[in-house]
Amino acid sequence: MSSFSRAEMLARADGRMFDVLVIGGGATGLGVAVDSAARGYSTCLVEAYDFAKGTSSRSTKLVHGGVRYLEQLDIPLVMEALHERGLMHQNAPHLVHDLAFLVPRYTWWEGPFYGAGLKLYDMLAGKRNLAPSRFLSVDETVAAIPNVARDGLLGSIEYHDGQFDDARMALALARTAADAGAVVLNQVCVTRLVKTAGTICGVSAIDKESGRCIDIRAKVVVNACGIFGDEIRLLDDGTAPRMIEPAQGVHLVFDRSLQPSNRAIMVPHTDDGRVLFVIPWHERIVVGTTDTPMPHAELEPRALPEEIDFILRNAGRYLQRDPTRGDVRAVFAGMRPLVHEAGVDSPSKSISRSHKIVVSASGMVSIMGGKWTTYRRMAQDTMDRVIEVGGLGKNACATESLKIHGWLARDDAATPAEDWLRVYGSDAVAVRAVCAEQAGWNKPMHARLPYHMGVVAFAVRHEMARSTEDVLARRTRALLLDAAAASEVADGVAAIVASELEKDAAWATKDAGAFRALAAGYQLQG
Repeated sequence: MSSFSRAEMLARADGRMFDVLVIGGGATGLGVAVDSAARGYSTCLVEAYDFAKGTSSRSTKLVHGGVRYLEQLDIPLVMEALHERGLMHQNAPHLVHDLAFLVPRYTWWEGPFYGAGLKLYDMLAGKRNLAPSRFLSVDETVAAIPNVARDGLLGSIEYHDGQFDDARMALALARTAADAGAVVLNQVCVTRLVKTAGTICGVSAIDKESGRCIDIRAKVVVNACGIFGDEIRLLDDGTAPRMIEPAQGVHLVFDRSLQPSNRAIMVPHTDDGRVLFVIPWHERIVVGTTDTPMPHAELEPRALPEEIDFILRNAGRYLQRDPTRGDVRAVFAGMRPLVHEAGVDSPSKSISRSHKIVVSASGMVSIMGGKWTTYRRMAQDTMDRVIEVGGLGKNACATESLKIHGWLARDDAATPAEDWLRVYGSDAVAVRAVCAEQAGWNKPMHARLPYHMGVVAFAVRHEMARSTEDVLARRTRALLLDAAAASEVADGVAAIVASELEKDAAWATKDAGAFRALAAGYQLQG
């Protein structure tokens, strides 16, 4: 297992000239760093908080072509996403797997309408289709999704899409970039863009842990900050028009008993015309999402009461036993970086769910918008522009067949049987070894959580976790699986993090308290 030491990365970054410097450690920035390093360019990535701290850890956990875009006849977007879905399925088998979705039918016309649409979905996927869609009878539907609403049920249509663990995928991309020679850093905040004769040539940044200033130089700087992309553009040019319009998506997490099945449900009709998903994920059920325009971007967005009511109400229409507020184990919200197509505020602006690349007068390349499924293509398009802007040697993109860190064949005998270990892929052996080091480390950290306590030490030593939050929110998904349980183990987790980082007991107490305050926002109150 290759080294992923923050101290070593810091030493390699300060004062060095790189070909490419990426600002932003979410899906977009990490994808660019992987592409850049894989092409052979010297690459540095800096993230102000933690990898996937924002939108990239709060998705619907799907790798999909976007069934709903078929109805909008956005065929190119669907085809691109289906192609990329196939590549993610191929290149990260430990993180991406096939998931069957059922669309329950309650009126006669839904059969030919959705059946034709999903057959088109199959056709557009081509040779990378995961499995063909098919019709299921009433009895087959009830057997497949036992809690489906029975009154008036005529059967269902089954189709297939991909599912993944978003935060673990982000971390795997960080490790992949590092494996290819990139310098990858979290908790490093850019404070100033450095220019020579009006052209950006690097950044000044702060190491938030030590408070030390870091100067990093680069031939090209890439702004890949997602919902905060406009803030970096304004740092470059205070007159730049805003391009991002955040839209909030909320999800509720329930025990698996709500829908005891390994299949998902797609709810095709909701109050606002969007689809809703009821999805099995890490032995829980995730239900969402909403699409609420928000006035500004937030690092820790919170679900609005009306969004929670929307999800409970619309999911209940398709479930025999309605979900209630008391059933919710966690609630989380993320913001999508939707792009103003023209890049200006106007009454007639159109909003795009695709991505857009903008090069400023100073030479900064900004990649705006996009989604998880197309992260690799976004990175390829970005690097093609970076090469032009920086006058770099034209090295070909190498990511279509690049195996993501931890790659392990689906049918490999070494594939972990435990759901929580599977996301580590080939690193699972090393995880088990750390868990065996001390008494109690090979036991679940909580009765309602699957993770063994030893993964805390592994996360700090090998995955650049720097806090209790990093461990419980993103290195494991404890915060999303059961926010109350995660809060209850915060003290024990913080103690191990402190020990591994050589911090004192006061630091551990403060860090655990900070996590509990955060976790309160992931629990329904009242």
